[in-house]
Amino acid sequence: MSTQAQHSKFIQGATGDWEIIVGLEVHAQVTSRSKLFSGASTAFGAPPNSHVSLVDAAMPGMLPVINAECVAQAVRTGLGLKAKINLRSTFDRKNYFYPDLPQGYQISQYKSPIVGEGEIQVDLTPDHSIKVGIERLHLEQDAGKSLHDQSPTMSFVDLNRSGVALMEIVSRPDMRSADEAKAYVTKLRTILRYIGSCDGDMDKGNLRADVNVSVRRPGAPLGTRCEIKNVNSIRFIGQAIDVEARRQVAIIEDGGSIDQETRLFDPARGETRSLRSKEEAHDYRYFPDPDLLPLEFDAAFVAELEAHLPELPDAKKARFMADYGLSAYDSGILVAEKETADYYESAVSHGGVQRDAKAVANWIMGDLSAYANTQGLSVAQTEIDASSIATLVDLIGEGVISGKIAKDVLAIIIAEDRSADPRAIVETRGLKQVTDTGAIESAVDAIIAANPDKVAQAIAKPTLLGWFVGQVMKSTGGKANPQAVNDMLKRKLGV
Repeated sequence: MSTQAQHSKFIQGATGDWEIIVGLEVHAQVTSRSKLFSGASTAFGAPPNSHVSLVDAAMPGMLPVINAECVAQAVRTGLGLKAKINLRSTFDRKNYFYPDLPQGYQISQYKSPIVGEGEIQVDLTPDHSIKVGIERLHLEQDAGKSLHDQSPTMSFVDLNRSGVALMEIVSRPDMRSADEAKAYVTKLRTILRYIGSCDGDMDKGNLRADVNVSVRRPGAPLGTRCEIKNVNSIRFIGQAIDVEARRQVAIIEDGGSIDQETRLFDPARGETRSLRSKEEAHDYRYFPDPDLLPLEFDAAFVAELEAHLPELPDAKKARFMADYGLSAYDSGILVAEKETADYYESAVSHGGVQRDAKAVANWIMGDLSAYANTQGLSVAQTEIDASSIATLVDLIGEGVISGKIAKDVLAIIIAEDRSADPRAIVETRGLKQVTDTGAIESAVDAIIAANPDKVAQAIAKPTLLGWFVGQVMKSTGGKANPQAVNDMLKRKLGV
């Protein structure tokens, strides 16, 4: 990275440059039908306290039993993060009181997590990426939810989430800007969704982050960090980092010092507020959970899970570049969502025919994505079959329609019938482009005769030929073959 690019990341304070240091603890809800230590359902949106077992409610004598699928999901995720899988790990009790934690402690993993060190490659631009170290991934229970807005005099507790399995994925403090942190969470979310270990739905709280922020002079030792709890959108993560970093710089430059504490981000006010002084591990009085044996599995179990992992984003991106000749930028956009990547591959090789890979990519990233965005959908959710995009590219390649007519055909499909065949639409509505040179010549002659002043300008400056092409296309309803029009104009005007 250039010195200038590095310098641009710094915060400019009143007394000079400051560097932001960011580390993230991402809490990802494990995709499983039942909770980590009970058989209660994990389905979202149920009436309060309808998915609560006796274990979740901490009834006396109830013992936790580990959910094997949650273990497998954690191992799959560890493999996706290129991390060390620990064949032996232990569960600990993390003691603290909260009304929505009936046990009075959270079952988590402290000294011996299921997954150790790994890393994620994060692409910031097509030609610049960073590696973010993963310190650990451990399994733990989620807490329930306290509701303070249901009554003026009482708080309510919903335990549906209590006991749901979480993967806490702890990064190293390797990020140096809000943009890097946002790109990291985006990439992590993509990996989790590819693997199927977490749906990454931040609106439902299924993926949220605790953001650790500190500032220092460039090259100086690490400063005191503050932790911003439970940030539930990628946009808010970026805003929280910038706001908190500037708050810390202002305090230090005014001669103060940073207290290590836990804070909350208020997006409405654009500020962070103190929640409590930051606890240390000893404050939680961790100790091994006496109800759970150490979690042990063998290398064969890990190998079996690895053998059935899907192709992950980095590998898919490399293959798109190699097999389809796409740029790093185009490949990166297409593989960001697995469903979009699958849609692309379905279109580019529909019917067993390998078509223009770049043209297919342009349609998906351009017109189709633009429509999907207006509807708040992904490309795969538009109900426009990949075969329709393949057929549009074929029709253009065959010279049957122009790119402009293809856009009109797509608009008809969107407005009238998502399952309509583009070829049939072109046929029944008479949208085939005009390739008859006689008809094109008549249109060209008419435009030339009506614009003698423009003719003189075009002869003097051939770049103005595009104006004539546009006028001919307009007069033919976009049906004239643009290349034929261009060639005819050049011949007629002698340019």
